[in-house]
Amino acid sequence: MSLQELLGSELPLIQAPMAGSQDHRLAAAVCEAGGLGSIPCAMLTPVALRQALQAMRELSARPFNLNFFSHMPPEPDTAREAGWREALAPYYAELGVDPANSASGPGRLPFNDEAAELVEEFRPAVVSFHFGLPQPDLLERVRRSGAKILSSATTLDEALWLQERGVDAVIAQGLEAGGHRGHFLDHDLSRQLGTFALLPQLVDALSVPVIAAGGIGDARGVAAAMVLGAAGVQVGSAYLLCPEAATGAIHRAALQSPAAHHTALTNLFSGRPARGIVNRLMRELGPISTQAPEFPLATAAIAPLRAAAEAQGSGDFSPLWAGQNVASCRPMPAAELTRELARGFA
Repeated sequence: MSLQELLGSELPLIQAPMAGSQDHRLAAAVCEAGGLGSIPCAMLTPVALRQALQAMRELSARPFNLNFFSHMPPEPDTAREAGWREALAPYYAELGVDPANSASGPGRLPFNDEAAELVEEFRPAVVSFHFGLPQPDLLERVRRSGAKILSSATTLDEALWLQERGVDAVIAQGLEAGGHRGHFLDHDLSRQLGTFALLPQLVDALSVPVIAAGGIGDARGVAAAMVLGAAGVQVGSAYLLCPEAATGAIHRAALQSPAAHHTALTNLFSGRPARGIVNRLMRELGPISTQAPEFPLATAAIAPLRAAAEAQGSGDFSPLWAGQNVASCRPMPAAELTRELARGFA
């Protein structure tokens, strides 16, 4: 069975879910152009997700993907949180921010019973996960809904773990990819591989389809992935400048500036390594900090700094997520970009 047949799309192309930079509009545009559009759900409340699903249905009747995080929420660590705010204190003072007014809470939610209920009600064609898989009972509810199940792997061990648990396809997330790393078995970043090193390992070892993700932004990258045995590709950063994306003005400007050529993995904004454009906070604190609280608790202390800086037109404290291949990120309609990427399948 081809990936198109598995996913129900015309093309073996998935638009990567990009929480904070897109909503249902980008997903619908990609679906209408023949790809599989994705709606990122980790930052949506059940009410907001329901609204997104209803709006999606109005824009497209084609199959789409719902993406969820499946991390284990950490126990709050008061001492670590206090230390993190102390490290950020000079920035609070500079921007006139009162850290006592910072929001609390995780900011990103794992797949849970309420999300499972919405999957059962709306029955998306595909449900994908990041950071492994949810608990077996929740996963079984997704499977019974009829959805095909995908999840990201950043190592061969993770891919085999996912296959053993019955996923329908594995997304091989290379080190080039923008946004959060999907690793879940091992947090050692030295074990993370580039897409074209990881992909053939997974293709050779797995019996389920493998989808290449990371650093693919044009037809040449698509063609290269297919030569290495990919059943299809997942593309994210290339869509960030599309008019249908919800990418903010500061983020859009950064993507089109020379700064976009320097990206790094950082845990400063959420507590977990994610690739973004290097900005002031990353330069001054270092992109990886042992002081940052566990994912996703680091977000709360950064949020007021981000808001204050962005009000002044600055992205110094913003997570400017982007992959290494920003040259492929151009301001064009999502349908046009999808058609350009599709040339790589010829």
